[in-house]
Amino acid sequence: MIERIFPPDAPRPRGAYSPAVRAGDFLFVSGQLAVDPVTNETSFGDIRHETRVTLNNIKRILEAAGASLADVVKCSVFLKYGTEFPAMNEVYSEFFGEQKPARTTVEVKFANPDMRIEIDCIAFHPKEHA
Repeated sequence: MIERIFPPDAPRPRGAYSPAVRAGDFLFVSGQLAVDPVTNETSFGDIRHETRVTLNNIKRILEAAGASLADVVKCSVFLKYGTEFPAMNEVYSEFFGEQKPARTTVEVKFANPDMRIEIDCIAFHPKEHA
């Protein structure tokens, strides 16, 4: 069974996608940006700020599905500037601590030139624990 998840306290989608989809015991969280969930406006700033806002949005979405950051098995991080990897990684480490998921990080050109980061993830959380 596939379940589409639209948490009320997470940013609203800006396109034709679900914030998260549960497929069996896996949660697939769509790419998240630094969007303030209250105003639904992008919260631009330095890479540390944008990483923190983005990961807090992912955390909200996971919690709405009954999961947590500890359940994340894979993240993909997209950076506007590869040189900002150390600062992004510093904040990222605050969120994941010793529960380090597998990760891919790439430098990209975003459609919105003000964006610095986008992160998506996959979590493993059996439905009976949700």
